[in-house]
Amino acid sequence: MSRRRTGRNDGNMSLTPMIDVMTTLLAVFMVTTPMMTTGIDLNLPRGGNSAMTGNDHAIQISVDKNGQYFLAKTQMSLDQIVTSAAAMRGENPQLTIMINGDTQADYGAVMAVMGRLKDAGFQKVGLRTKPSK
Repeated sequence: MSRRRTGRNDGNMSLTPMIDVMTTLLAVFMVTTPMMTTGIDLNLPRGGNSAMTGNDHAIQISVDKNGQYFLAKTQMSLDQIVTSAAAMRGENPQLTIMINGDTQADYGAVMAVMGRLKDAGFQKVGLRTKPSK
């Protein structure tokens, strides 16, 4: 009498799903890492000894002295910045955003980007400064 074996497990492990996940993670990090650095030359205001310098994982949005908005090195409109930040938040709900405003930037331009991000549901939005010394 011969018995037929069903559900045979030959002990081999398929690496294809793991390779797919690692490739996807690599692509995400390659796209988002350049956006996490300031990239443009700004004269940040001084904020005392406890200046907010941001962290390596925060998205950096800059406002230069001409009132132009930048996400990393890419100049964008205010609407484009909010849309891009919202897309990034889809991957990381705890996303932190640091706004880098030049000392000669219009206060209204800096507050406009902060207000729009708050209206879009971002809770962790800060203004970046440099230490006094």
